[in-house]
Amino acid sequence: MNDKKLYNTREMQRRVDDYISQFKEGYFSPLSMLARFTEEVGELAREVNHQYGEKPKKASEEENTIEDELGDLLFVAMSFANSLDIDIAQAFDKSMSKIETRDKNRWTRKTDLEDDKND
Repeated sequence: MNDKKLYNTREMQRRVDDYISQFKEGYFSPLSMLARFTEEVGELAREVNHQYGEKPKKASEEENTIEDELGDLLFVAMSFANSLDIDIAQAFDKSMSKIETRDKNRWTRKTDLEDDKND
């Protein structure tokens, strides 16, 4: 692992806010944020398709990584959350609680597979 600082979500949101707050224009409107988020998802999809799909990059195309695109997506998600005064950690916790409850029996648990092997 490198020596770069690892951030918790509050620190991430604060760092994004510190950056955006230095500009007179501030945060984009929610509709513009959604458009920006969609653009970043598209860039991530393109990179995944280049690396794992059937569409190789052209020699003239810029070199990107999935990691870079996920980072861009996180920046936009943090900006979007900040612009609407949403604590991303609370939003994540709420979402995980919903998923853990709703989907708790939806998938085959690894322990179920191990039990089947032992029978």
